[in-house]
Amino acid sequence: MSVDGFESTALFTDRYELTMIDAALRDGTAQRRCVFELFGRRLPGARRFGVVAGTGRLLEMLRDFRFGDDELRYLRDNHVVDAETLAFLEGYRFTGTVTGYREGELYFPGSPVLTVEGTFAEAVVLETLALSVLNHDSAVANAATRMSIAAGDRPLAEMGSRRAAEHSAVAAARAAYIAGFGATSNLEAGRLWGIPTMGTAAHAWTLLHDTEEEAFRSQIEAFGLDTTLLIDTYGIEEGVATAIRVAGPGLGGVRIDSGDLPTVAAEVRAQLDALGATGTKITVTSDLDEFAIAALAASPVDAYGVGTSVVTGSGAPTAGMVYKLVARQDAAGGWVSVAKASSDKASKGGRKAAFRTLEHGTATRELIVVSDGFEEVQTAADQPDARALQVTLVEGGEVDAGALGPAGVQTARAHHLRAREELPVRALALSRSDPAIPTVFVDVEG
Repeated sequence: MSVDGFESTALFTDRYELTMIDAALRDGTAQRRCVFELFGRRLPGARRFGVVAGTGRLLEMLRDFRFGDDELRYLRDNHVVDAETLAFLEGYRFTGTVTGYREGELYFPGSPVLTVEGTFAEAVVLETLALSVLNHDSAVANAATRMSIAAGDRPLAEMGSRRAAEHSAVAAARAAYIAGFGATSNLEAGRLWGIPTMGTAAHAWTLLHDTEEEAFRSQIEAFGLDTTLLIDTYGIEEGVATAIRVAGPGLGGVRIDSGDLPTVAAEVRAQLDALGATGTKITVTSDLDEFAIAALAASPVDAYGVGTSVVTGSGAPTAGMVYKLVARQDAAGGWVSVAKASSDKASKGGRKAAFRTLEHGTATRELIVVSDGFEEVQTAADQPDARALQVTLVEGGEVDAGALGPAGVQTARAHHLRAREELPVRALALSRSDPAIPTVFVDVEG
């Protein structure tokens, strides 16, 4: 619901976040200063690197994290928390600090992707929101970057809106663009985030008309010779012949959405060339993923359109990140490192500074410096042979405006492409493997 001009995001959370606040207000621990960390224990799908995506969306949602009358009424009527907690939530504003990896940055197991510092009550309630945004968007970006690598210089378009929930589709288009896609079919993603949009006609357009020729002729009259004609509603060979008969050799492009794509693409290219349409480009769609794109590398294909695989993470639909308390103040105000010790789910306590060491411009390791003292954390000056990975995203509750909106998306996209250039060659392979560079933790005195 709208709260003072904002659309509240406060109930995009799990109940236990609020019940913990309820109990912490009762026992006096709600105001203890805490450090929470969002990270992944491993890379999903045994991939070689991950991509941080969703940060700008999260910051916008954090800015609008307010409990208005409708949210408070729901909590009260359903007896979720008591009156004292309702009063606290009514005045809730995040006043802490968030540091983290830039959107578009690469990450590895143990990378402190996001660090949230504030009181327990104001920081713990952000767990579900942070994870839901970053786990989804990073999963899409993880798939999209692999597809971008496989495509090389050939353009990629995201067209998976019909395979995702409506809001997820917009978020997925944004994440795919950050990770290397060049356009989306989703108009809301174009409006909100400034992403180039594309699209011409589906099979329904051809089926609407009495003949394929009528459909092609009408499309060209509406959009000009630069348009792309979908040639596989009936027979592909017949579709190519009809397209060039109607448009002539100056037709902009054809799209293939079925068949054995390497074979069909070669046949279509040969037919187009024989008809004099040597400049007509070929776009392929049809359930592509990174492996199918790689298999088409030697084929005469000019562009790809990807739907289901990219918006669902191509086999890894979540990035698997977690949000854990890693440090807190004790009753006397001193800082204490804390960590979960469960088998296969352990975390590492302490405040962390993250760096990527480079040799001749190539990444060699993810260096995580863990400080037992909480006032001093290492900076870039302490690691002159490495690139510092963390930036301040929120300071005193104020969100970095540069990370928001279409400008933030463009910045993230540019940063991702630069960061990807640092990867060693082995990171670009699509096969399952260990991370491309190791994560090394170093404990130091603060």
